[in-house]
Amino acid sequence: MLTHSDQPHLPPLDRCHIPRPARASVAEPALIAIRRMYGAADRRDEYITGTAVTCHNREQAEVVGEALGTGRVTLVDEPLAQLRYLRFTEKLPATGVVSLVDLGSSGLTLTQIDCRTDTVLAGAHCPGLGGDGYNELLCEWLDSAGVYTDETAARRYREALSSARVVTAADPDTAERAVITRSDLAELCADAVQSAASLVHRVAEQTEAADAVALLGGCARNPALRTRLSELLDLPVVCDSEPEYVSARGALLFAAERPAAGIRTAHIRAGGQVVPLAPPVVGRRKVYAAAAVTIGLGATVAGLLTAQNGAAQPTRNNYVPTDILDAPPAP
Repeated sequence: MLTHSDQPHLPPLDRCHIPRPARASVAEPALIAIRRMYGAADRRDEYITGTAVTCHNREQAEVVGEALGTGRVTLVDEPLAQLRYLRFTEKLPATGVVSLVDLGSSGLTLTQIDCRTDTVLAGAHCPGLGGDGYNELLCEWLDSAGVYTDETAARRYREALSSARVVTAADPDTAERAVITRSDLAELCADAVQSAASLVHRVAEQTEAADAVALLGGCARNPALRTRLSELLDLPVVCDSEPEYVSARGALLFAAERPAAGIRTAHIRAGGQVVPLAPPVVGRRKVYAAAAVTIGLGATVAGLLTAQNGAAQPTRNNYVPTDILDAPPAP
């Protein structure tokens, strides 16, 4: 995401989404995203003053840092980036405990944080509770209605239900059609939402109860899912209008605040004892920031950010880390 550092909440200057190829390094989509955003800035005659990349964990940070070389880049722990942006938009308080529930494509990641100290109290990941699982469930539901489709099409239908109450799915071969409503999707995701709520309760039992839940990731766009989770938790549920871009927007705040001469990192703190939690057994079939204008770039390495604009060209006015320019593109 390419945007002004003081306006991360406004529509960005440019953005892209780079899926991570199967078995590929997490650094590959990050390199492609950074190149494209430098190209976009050059075409706009804008000067990038900072670059930040969010990482799920220390292992990812090491891989991405090594791939980016000595360029001016800040690596940010994803929960810290999410917390920073939600505070910037005043959706979360400066004190208290909050549960960050990230419903991405590959599963649910829960991070419980003390907002006053930016300390992680607990964390867990459930591979089955995310977009991929929901897509598969929707495929099966459509199959039973005589509409045979793939998970890519199912994802489009599921995402469309974030803004529309009803969508019509069509079989590309037979032209057979089926109507899908938000209620249908809510029923399909009922077990997954229940599991997510149970996980939040388990974390609270082993640490302390959260004062609020921040729902993140593309799946958080589903209104029925947000409502049901709020009911099950009996807690206020906070959700940004573009929940899948919270991480990138939070990262660019760090790019603006921490101009880097080389690779720098912003790590969230692990306080006391981080509670390891085994995920509940849920099968895939059940669910898944000089210049007059200062610009920051945040790119998420796990494929959160969709491809537009083609490959970027080397810039004339922007400083681009040599390692980034020299790195070969992903296949």
